[in-house]
Amino acid sequence: MPWPSPWVMWWVGFTSLALYGSLRLLWPQIGEVGGTLMGVLGLGCVLACGKHLRSSGALWLLLAAVIVQLISWTLGFWHHPEWMPDNPQLDRLAKWFLFIGVAWWLGGSTRATLMLWGLALAGLLATTLVADGGIDQWLMGVLHGKRVDFDLQNAQHTAMFFGSGLLGVLAFSRRMLASGPWAITRRIGWLIALVMCLTGVLITQTRAIWLALAVVLPLMAVVALLWNYSRQHRRQAARLSAVVLFGGFVAVVLAGLEFHDVVERRLGDENQIIADLMEGNIDAVPYQSSIGNRIHTWIAAAQWIEERPLVGWGENGRSLAVKETDWLPEYTRENYGHLHNTFLEVFVSYGLMGIVLAAALAWWIGRGTLRAWRAGIMPGDMALFSAVFFIYWIIINQFEAYLSFWSGVYVHNIIVGGLVTHYWRLIRR
Repeated sequence: MPWPSPWVMWWVGFTSLALYGSLRLLWPQIGEVGGTLMGVLGLGCVLACGKHLRSSGALWLLLAAVIVQLISWTLGFWHHPEWMPDNPQLDRLAKWFLFIGVAWWLGGSTRATLMLWGLALAGLLATTLVADGGIDQWLMGVLHGKRVDFDLQNAQHTAMFFGSGLLGVLAFSRRMLASGPWAITRRIGWLIALVMCLTGVLITQTRAIWLALAVVLPLMAVVALLWNYSRQHRRQAARLSAVVLFGGFVAVVLAGLEFHDVVERRLGDENQIIADLMEGNIDAVPYQSSIGNRIHTWIAAAQWIEERPLVGWGENGRSLAVKETDWLPEYTRENYGHLHNTFLEVFVSYGLMGIVLAAALAWWIGRGTLRAWRAGIMPGDMALFSAVFFIYWIIINQFEAYLSFWSGVYVHNIIVGGLVTHYWRLIRR
């Protein structure tokens, strides 16, 4: 049942959440409005009706985010007014907390959470099919080895969507493949989603996503198999393990045969640069490369952080560190407006205050997820998904500032909202 709120408002809020989850990619004009309405109404209901939730860590962390941005803007306006906007842009960090509205409208329901995540995945897959040149992009990626992005920000962000979807498809595979009502439909849908997400990860050709998946997928498999082994008879666990391992082996072999040239070329593009970095030869790293630009702009960011380590340079810090660093070449300063690293961007913009805030938010979400799972409120497959997604998220945000863009904010809030709603269900008991 939904948490206490006026019935009409609940329908408006829940409908807005469904529109945000399903249409943010497919129909952005509607999805954005749904997200804004969902977030505003959700926060208002938590404050007005959430008697046991008003003291939740999420509300205090949101307040802290507002204060951090106000302090950084105020001191920045005093120290370097020429680089500061006339008014503080509080949404830079506050938008990370849209999950408050998501968690409220989900009402602590596992079923509603899975439906929302399913709608988000369906919206992603549908977007890649109906977008301008969508089918052609699939064919170019699969048949000709071209890097594609389906017009979703860029290829890195599209790969992030596919990687997140792949983790969800695998984590909830037992649920989707189980017998029961609509079993055939569920299984066909699961297979289609698996093939599209796996293929999408490959044809978007983003090495950071490949690295993250290379870390979390084996870990995910080991945890799942050990869990099954501990919960079932040994013969059943052994049979399941054999099926999973054989299926994974076949999938890897087929993907390797089909995309061998693409993967080899993409991984080999900057081998010499990686070798120079391993040897500490930073000066030999060229600027006109993906890795090279990241390394040099990260060095520039470190210099800016060193000058104002506590409060940062304000909301424009990530672009200042690139555009106002004289030793960076003109091409880099004109074409790179951010640092391709979420944590560096937070550090250079809001200093140690921002880093502590981000760490506190991650700790609070992780602690709440663990408590909800231990209490039996959050199912095991959802807890597994949350754990592997956290590792995946940490890795990929080292190479792209996903949380500085609408794409990363959307994925963050949809997933975190689903986790937090279970924790709130625990503390409301």
